[in-house]
Amino acid sequence: MTNLFSIFDPSTPNFMSSNWLSMTLVLSCTPLAIWMNPSRPTYLFKALLAYLFSEFSPLIKKAPFLLISILSFFSLIMYNNVLGLLPYIFTASSHLVFTLTLALPAWLALMSYGWLNNTSNLLVHLIPQGTPVILMPFMVLIETVSTLIRPGTLAIRLSANMIAGHLLITLLSSAFSSMPTMALPILFTAQIALSLLEIAVAFIQAYVFSVLLTLYSAECID
Repeated sequence: MTNLFSIFDPSTPNFMSSNWLSMTLVLSCTPLAIWMNPSRPTYLFKALLAYLFSEFSPLIKKAPFLLISILSFFSLIMYNNVLGLLPYIFTASSHLVFTLTLALPAWLALMSYGWLNNTSNLLVHLIPQGTPVILMPFMVLIETVSTLIRPGTLAIRLSANMIAGHLLITLLSSAFSSMPTMALPILFTAQIALSLLEIAVAFIQAYVFSVLLTLYSAECID
């Protein structure tokens, strides 16, 4: 079990840790000309951001400028998730240090703004419409707890999904040496299918993080 989880351990000393440099691999490996001149990667990336903007903007009508930071979160998480599937690249998004660093400041900023400038709206959200009077104290308690654990759920959801996929890929890879020759094509096919699924999960988890952050922003601002 220790060897299984060792793939998530830092591979460089703490005093000169270079694992977190993997977050900048996209910028270092991509030529500057790709961002300046029209190309297929820039067209696909801009089309993706335009689609997300059109989908998120109705959710947060009063402050659409917040989508700049939310789409930046999406891009950062998506790049880290996809690059983490490549061999010998540190997956930052599978660590709570990374995910909680994204979720906690964003949640604190939204809560601070909401309670200072939109207090009545946040108080209304503590009691859902149609709640019986006798259940109101319990609903306030439940809604308060659910609000307080939001940064934790955002961080744990992202890191747990990335860890689960990496563990499955590691388990299948370690089985190659002990499997009979006749079963190797099946195992190889299963690993390719799992890798394609993890690529989809990399995009889905970035989307889930971004859309939940958008909904939390709408609750604090609208």
